[in-house]
Amino acid sequence: MDIAPTIADSATNFTARNKSATPADLHIQPRNLNLASAEINRRRWVGGDPFASAFFNALSVTFPEGELFFIDSLKKFIKHVPPKLRGEIRAFIQQEAIHSREHHSFNEHLKDCDFDITLLEEAISRVVTTIRAKPDHDQLVATMCIEHITAILAAEVIGNPAHLKDADEDQRNLWLWHASEEIEHKGVAYDTWLHMTRDWNPLKCWLVRCSFMARISFGFAKNRTRGILELLRQDGITGLRAYYGLAHYALVGKAPFRRTLRPLLAFFKPGFHPWDIDDRPLIKLAESEYEAAVMDEAADSAKVTPIAGRRSAGPLKKVA
Repeated sequence: MDIAPTIADSATNFTARNKSATPADLHIQPRNLNLASAEINRRRWVGGDPFASAFFNALSVTFPEGELFFIDSLKKFIKHVPPKLRGEIRAFIQQEAIHSREHHSFNEHLKDCDFDITLLEEAISRVVTTIRAKPDHDQLVATMCIEHITAILAAEVIGNPAHLKDADEDQRNLWLWHASEEIEHKGVAYDTWLHMTRDWNPLKCWLVRCSFMARISFGFAKNRTRGILELLRQDGITGLRAYYGLAHYALVGKAPFRRTLRPLLAFFKPGFHPWDIDDRPLIKLAESEYEAAVMDEAADSAKVTPIAGRRSAGPLKKVA
């Protein structure tokens, strides 16, 4: 059911109007790298852990089509926002386009490892098709909600080294790079939403975004669980072993779902903004790690080049 802009129009006592908390000196920098070019040499590339590997693999399958949807949802508003935000949307679009490309390559490597990801791809296609059929504002708020989920997962992946400590280096660098950019542009969709709903009643804005997040976060957890279980099945892990192992990984061990619950719930707070937590130090931490790996690789080839020029896929196109 679509969320129409008539919700709570008559409410007058809800005064926690949102304002952007995006740092004024934030610079969103697309990094046009080909970090997914290396082959995946084993199914359990996260230190031999089938559950961690399936978690990241299931996430990756959603990115090529999901990132393109995010791009399209923000493009519709780019001419209706202030110049600074317009520039941030352009940078967001460039980053997401590169993410889509890199995870397409990553997913092709999964197929080379004899994973059949057809069911997972069909599932994300159905979800995206359903959302694309909704009004533009609904697509924007859906993007805003999913971007918050990806940003808090990104902060968890970088902030808790246990997630990728034993991962194969090439794949680890890919995920650190992607996570750092998810944090960097985490406020763009939200700020676009704030601008486009600036004349809405504050209670209506809160109800709309919270109702969307409640449904999207539930659907995200349900669909990722299904995808992970399917990949585990193909890896020979089924039944109670699969369910128990996944529950232990997600909620007890490395616990990416449990550890991101509090920042997820923060979204429902009146006046919330993604940059209420300034986690730019995590961006620098991730950059220091994957850039060091890139420089080491270049040194091994007796040709050290700046990070920005490493295996570039060509110039980035200007976004209108």
